[in-house]
Amino acid sequence: MFTPVIMAGGSGTRLWPLSRGNYPKQFLALTGDTTMLQQTLLRLKGLAHQAPLLICNEDHRFIAAEQVRQLGVQGASILLEPVGRNTAPAIALAALQAVATSPDAVLLVLAADHVIDDEAAFRAAVQQAEPLAAAGKLVTFGIVPTAPETGYGYIRRGAASGLGFQVDAFVEKPNLPTAEQYLQSGEYYWNSGMFMFRADRYLQLLGQYQPAMLAACQAAMAELSPDLDFVRVKKAAFEACPDNSIDYAIMEPLSRDEPASVVVLPLAAGWNDVGGFAALWQVSGKNSDGNSHHGDVWSHNSQNCYVRAEQQLVATVGVQDLVVISTKDAVLVAHKDQAQDVKHIVAQLKAKQRPEVTFHREVYRPWGKYDSVDHGERFQVKRITVKPGAKLSVQMHHHRAEHWIVVSGTAKVTIDGTDQYLTENQSVYIPITAVHALENPGKVELELIEVQSGSYLGEDDIVRFEDRYGRA
Repeated sequence: MFTPVIMAGGSGTRLWPLSRGNYPKQFLALTGDTTMLQQTLLRLKGLAHQAPLLICNEDHRFIAAEQVRQLGVQGASILLEPVGRNTAPAIALAALQAVATSPDAVLLVLAADHVIDDEAAFRAAVQQAEPLAAAGKLVTFGIVPTAPETGYGYIRRGAASGLGFQVDAFVEKPNLPTAEQYLQSGEYYWNSGMFMFRADRYLQLLGQYQPAMLAACQAAMAELSPDLDFVRVKKAAFEACPDNSIDYAIMEPLSRDEPASVVVLPLAAGWNDVGGFAALWQVSGKNSDGNSHHGDVWSHNSQNCYVRAEQQLVATVGVQDLVVISTKDAVLVAHKDQAQDVKHIVAQLKAKQRPEVTFHREVYRPWGKYDSVDHGERFQVKRITVKPGAKLSVQMHHHRAEHWIVVSGTAKVTIDGTDQYLTENQSVYIPITAVHALENPGKVELELIEVQSGSYLGEDDIVRFEDRYGRA
């Protein structure tokens, strides 16, 4: 049985303000009730496989773990990248982890942020790829193109190889006339970024083509630090690793040197990498005017728009081909054909160190979440939700006092070693420098309003003494 490797890194800046640094697109429910990561895991049902291995960065570890838990997936492990070094090193970490327990492990490498409509076709392609991978081939899945797309790289097929083809060449993103030629020829596929191969074969090729990368990854995996459901690698060693994609590091040179070793399997399954709002509009349900509405949206004489309202009502009148995104703290209005250029807005905001680049108003934590409802020069109001059985760290603040008012549920509050229980409409005051903790001892979510007051209200004014999530 193969091991699914789910690449769940990345920031998804082309979908800002929905996707942000601390909560990127792979963790969002953009095309249904489940998130893109969860959809990636769910489409594996019906395939015989080992427990999945997720790769994500440190900041997203609790989000990934919670979304896996919600699906009831058993035995999944989460490998934490201390820094981003592209796909080739990330896959090397997964391969090293896999061969440590199973020398002949076969890996199915998937991105966590793709849409695949025809899941049966996807599973059939995986089943076709598995014996090829087990025999030492490096298999990639080439998407049968449906349009002259200029936003994807392409794979040119060569001689037939079983149910697939040898790879003749990997081709960069083309201009429109070239993409039209590719489509007409029938010899090109979109490069999906999905692969299947033996872990030991990948590592052998990495040593052949990228020895410095392999050495850095081996050093990083030499001193693993298990933490709850997570596995941390040695940061200093991984930071020294070269930054490169699997295409450039392995697939392209191998296809030139050993064409018979690289196989592309055609896949026609309604695939989309949702790389921007135009793509999101394409894969979303639409009304008779071609509009995709999400939330409290009203329109008149408007066509082919993507409109998402997360909180307040949004109305459009007499517009076409627009993207309108209204979140709790930001609004984006863009022409659909230019929505990719949202990255320039993100760059400007980043240069000004605006928090909206990284954080939503609603922030998720391992114990639950908080929503920053209001703030001023010396106060901040948050709505806090604590999951049943969860507990915030034992902590104190040098610059702020806090007032907690329970909205629903039961709170166990500890202040300077003294416990008390609060229920709906009850409140408590936590003075500056008081050592305190908040816990939900009940079976339902605890919701409370927190009013902070003081000279400094930043999240870094937290001194943690004890934390069950390893943050102290």
